[in-house]
Amino acid sequence: MATQRKIKIGPVPFLILVLAVAFGLYKFVIQPNMDKIAPQTKKPGSILTGKESKPVEGKVLTIDVGVVTWGGYAGGEYFNNGFEPTISSRYYQEYGFMVKFHVMDLFEQSRNAWKSGDVDLLWVTADAYPTETLGLQAFKPLFLFQVDWSRKGDAIVVGPGINTVRDFYGKKIAVALGTPSHTFLLKTLQADDLEYSDVEIVGVSDAIVAAEKFKTKVVDIAVVWSPDDDICLQARSGSKVLRSTGDAPYIIADGFFAKKEFIEKYPLQSRQLYEGWMRGNAEINSDPAAKEKAAKILSSGLGVDYQFALNAINKVRLVTHGDNLNFFGLNPAYSGVTGEQLYSSMKRLYGVINLAPTGTPDWQQVSTTQIIQASNTLLVNAPGQEAEGKITFAKATASDYEKAAVSSKTIRVNFDFGSATLDENAQTVIEFKFGELAQLFASSRIRIVGHTDNVGSRDANINLSKRRAEAGKQYLIQKYSFDPNRIIATGMGPDNPVASNDTEEGRGKNRRIEFQFLE
Repeated sequence: MATQRKIKIGPVPFLILVLAVAFGLYKFVIQPNMDKIAPQTKKPGSILTGKESKPVEGKVLTIDVGVVTWGGYAGGEYFNNGFEPTISSRYYQEYGFMVKFHVMDLFEQSRNAWKSGDVDLLWVTADAYPTETLGLQAFKPLFLFQVDWSRKGDAIVVGPGINTVRDFYGKKIAVALGTPSHTFLLKTLQADDLEYSDVEIVGVSDAIVAAEKFKTKVVDIAVVWSPDDDICLQARSGSKVLRSTGDAPYIIADGFFAKKEFIEKYPLQSRQLYEGWMRGNAEINSDPAAKEKAAKILSSGLGVDYQFALNAINKVRLVTHGDNLNFFGLNPAYSGVTGEQLYSSMKRLYGVINLAPTGTPDWQQVSTTQIIQASNTLLVNAPGQEAEGKITFAKATASDYEKAAVSSKTIRVNFDFGSATLDENAQTVIEFKFGELAQLFASSRIRIVGHTDNVGSRDANINLSKRRAEAGKQYLIQKYSFDPNRIIATGMGPDNPVASNDTEEGRGKNRRIEFQFLE
């Protein structure tokens, strides 16, 4: 019968064998996974103690950040060297804490995760923020910092025969209610003489569904995200993009909010998260190699192809610390759109359609400048942290004077008989009804057309209407520091009445100024 032979191993060979096995485990199992460190559960007192917010020995703070499939968050994801918490992250190497990005494209899911503490910072846009702040009040949300402005990332696609905003009248429009898409539509309607009730709203859950409604011809118009705008045009012959946030670069501002409790518990790390994010934005803005790396990180983290990720980054303005100083109203010399202005304006508009109910808090109650101000010493003069410059325009050509308007806002301004001087009341009317729109649609050329009644000679009225349009132009330049080349001033005298000149009421309606946005 065969027997199994037993081999006796001496003490020295046995020790060598143990060491070899240990080395193999380290080399091929432990070391490859060292770069992935599991995030710690944040329970009161389990990670940080004391007012100094210093980590407890042996534990690493992980900040969980909720994002969506969007190019505007690239700066933080790039600085983190990916979506996962790793020791290769610059947040860990330079600041000593981890960051994990969670992709949360479903709105309700993301809000529930924030409420339960599964994420600490959550994506939001300042324009749509007033639709949810009242419902979040129990958690004391605070808008911490801005990360981008949408630039062609949101678009309004239209079917054949729709060439102006006025053509929206009576049409079916698919839009995700209470979202940045909805904001963009509301402001587009406001830039013309259309009311919300003049169109038929088809409410959907998100912009992706809106695109499907358009492609299948359920609606005439849809507010969609890029690159769905291109897909819509391919699917429906004769369609086009009528408006995008390339025309309106200061409407949709992405940022993050957190609970007041979190900011008070981790003030240092909150500030460092912002500082690293701004540094990441600046590097991507200035260095093609950094942008390429960021696109690869987004491609991996979002599960999209590289070109999609790169296009997503190219369709936003990754903001800087200088931009945040402007956005939070901390630069007295800034005359552009602020977070408070955007939030307050949309609070009113959403209030009209019952999406920002009575009691919705003001901007000061749901935002903080603490992080921005605390970072000022480090970032104010840092490379690439200057604010975005003003948008400039080439001198208008003859064709610009004749070009069809995409939208036209009629404003009745009372002038003294034969006068082209804007009194204080007239200036207030222009500021209230058109000024903010001109700021939001900052990439669109403006044409101001003056009109008169038929009292007096036609030549005199043509001249008077031009002078009145010029008065409107100069006021906008003085008030908002717009590039003079942006604005065309012209007059039609009595040639285009909107009412009968046989009555005083009719003549009053004909004495008006039209503010038009051109293609």
